[in-house]
Amino acid sequence: MWMEWRPVVGMLAFDLITAVMTALVKKALEQGLDRLVLVTLRQLVATIFLAPIAYFKERSTRPKLTLEILAYLFFSAVFGAALSQYTFFYGLQYTTATFAITFINLSPVLTFLIAVVLRMEPLKVKSMAGAAKITGTLMSLAGLLLLSLYKGVPLTHQAATALSPAAHNTDGGGERSWMLGTMALLANCMFFSFWLLLQTRLTKKYPAIYSSTALMFFISTLQGGVLTVAVERRASLWMLTNKLEIITVLYAGIIGSGAGYLIMTWCVEKKGPVFTAAFIPIIQIMVATIDFFFLHEQIYLGSVLGSVLMVLGLYLVLWGKKRDEASPVSCATNKQLDEEADNVQAVKL
Repeated sequence: MWMEWRPVVGMLAFDLITAVMTALVKKALEQGLDRLVLVTLRQLVATIFLAPIAYFKERSTRPKLTLEILAYLFFSAVFGAALSQYTFFYGLQYTTATFAITFINLSPVLTFLIAVVLRMEPLKVKSMAGAAKITGTLMSLAGLLLLSLYKGVPLTHQAATALSPAAHNTDGGGERSWMLGTMALLANCMFFSFWLLLQTRLTKKYPAIYSSTALMFFISTLQGGVLTVAVERRASLWMLTNKLEIITVLYAGIIGSGAGYLIMTWCVEKKGPVFTAAFIPIIQIMVATIDFFFLHEQIYLGSVLGSVLMVLGLYLVLWGKKRDEASPVSCATNKQLDEEADNVQAVKL
């Protein structure tokens, strides 16, 4: 009995890890931790944690590094680590934790759309699976628009200082800052989707997943460090001034990127990609709970309605993909995209 429930417990643990990390990052950013410094230090900690595991686990199966593979790893670090994480942290700082984590549901949908446009995935419009994918995509996009453009009435009763999401913005721009945060989160999903498609080629050429992830973390550490030094010359920027910043960096690097990635990979191996993807919306519930009780954020009607549409759309797309996989004429690329999306979900967060 326990053996059957282990993947469920594992996914719930991964969801909790992600929810706690999102709340920690949100609080640390509000207290002044620089986004670029956070990205760089997090990747450095994740590299130190994952490199020994990758070395010993794949030392006999790791392919030889070539210039072509290094180029793939370089751009993988740009899209999947540097730009993806920076835009997520930017959006998180200027919105709320619940709002930011909701956009995770859009990543599989955007990946599907881009794959269809690039003809990497077939779409049979007249089939039931194809109709489910199209309907789910439209529902997710409608949820995104509702989430971004309609706030609605508050559903909770927080203190007056927490009534407005814009109250946490540091630039005083109010609605403008909220929209900038929304655009950053949308860009985060786009970068992550392009990275997933890049990963489908990288894993064929370099199938050592742990080693490629550790190398990606290392390269993104160098990229983030160079960019931070170029933008900000102050040495004090790198000093973590309180316990919260230290805990956030260590937790995000070791638990969020390191342990979270290992748990996700194990669950995918045991139960498959659709099973793991089905647990993504649970992160929203956990984050919303932390958001309300610990970060004291207000919850609005627009956020709830938009989230429901996006979650239903995600499940329709996942159902369509699962039906395609069950079909004897389904394309192998379709299944591979699903596996990559779930294998690296922890790396994104």
